[in-house]
Amino acid sequence: MDTRTLGVEEELLVVDPETRAVTSRAPEVLRAYTDAQAHPDPVPLLDQELFRHQLETRTDPAREVDDVVAQVLEGRRRAIGAAAARDLAVAACATIPMGLDDPEVTADDRYRDMVQTYGAVARLGTTCGMHVHVAIESDEEGVACLDRIAPWLPVLLAVSTNSPFADGADTGYASWRSQQWATWPSAGPTEAFGSVAGYRRACERMLASGAARDTGMLYFDARLSEGQPTLEVRVLDVVTDLHDVGLLAALVRGLVETAALQAAAGEPLPDWRSEELRAARWRAARYGLADDLLDPADRELRPARDVLGSLVDLVGDRLEAAGDLGRVTRGVERVLGGTGATRQRAAHERTGSIEGVVDDVLARTKEAPTTSDALPTEATEPLRSRHG
Repeated sequence: MDTRTLGVEEELLVVDPETRAVTSRAPEVLRAYTDAQAHPDPVPLLDQELFRHQLETRTDPAREVDDVVAQVLEGRRRAIGAAAARDLAVAACATIPMGLDDPEVTADDRYRDMVQTYGAVARLGTTCGMHVHVAIESDEEGVACLDRIAPWLPVLLAVSTNSPFADGADTGYASWRSQQWATWPSAGPTEAFGSVAGYRRACERMLASGAARDTGMLYFDARLSEGQPTLEVRVLDVVTDLHDVGLLAALVRGLVETAALQAAAGEPLPDWRSEELRAARWRAARYGLADDLLDPADRELRPARDVLGSLVDLVGDRLEAAGDLGRVTRGVERVLGGTGATRQRAAHERTGSIEGVVDDVLARTKEAPTTSDALPTEATEPLRSRHG
């Protein structure tokens, strides 16, 4: 199997660095981005999102994780530069630490209709996620992969957790974004669809019920992309550390490629119920990697290190084929020492304020490595699980 291409979309907050609050001036940042280009990008790196305090960046498909990370870095640089031109800043943070009473909707008919239709639920959609796309050969292969990766998505969420603060307080969750986002009626984990027909039937029923306005609002934790031949994993918090971008991109691709091989070999589907998947997702959101996770191998609570070891064992061959095993091994050890949520809480303890948390996130978003070469890729011994 050839190593598949992948891409990343990430959502960012536009922040007033004086008050540390988000600001509804993203349209100004987008105009500054456009004005700064002598030759406009064929496909803009920066785009609008549902609310006027958000920006979205996207990468082109690439085969090397380093190339994807470099594009994410360039998107952040463009966003930071355009924001600075308006005396603003940009934060890679999955919730709004300082709170926001009345978010302003972007001037777009679709977005306005979403807020009118879904009311207060839509107004909770002020959060920022990271979406990883992996190339698939067909919808049939894509659905077979969706069905097989579902129990592992909570583990990926735990790795990405980067949103403990909201409305000026610690929520007690490592990923509060995932809890807010889950209020959308079309969001969350999905049981096995079994076939493309089963997937399409579920999507059609969601649309017919009004739970989703259109196919773009099918906010499953993972789904088939619309208009491009990829599987899209959407469960992740946006992460501040670019090393974590690379880690998560490599793990998602390794998981999808492994699932494709399992499907081709006729291995049976996991039989997780939606209730079990929601429980696993909740636990990952609540504790991140700071407590036990539900192990997809046997559904038992096990230490996060062991569960991540099981994941690396599962996808290790594909990681090695792509040259990503060393990156993932180091990355797993790093996040076991502390996720983005851990870093935010440490900043709060150090500074004694939510403003200090925002300052820390702004600094870490801005002070990324100056080149992708600054992101180490040397090989190390693979992490092994402790139970088989």
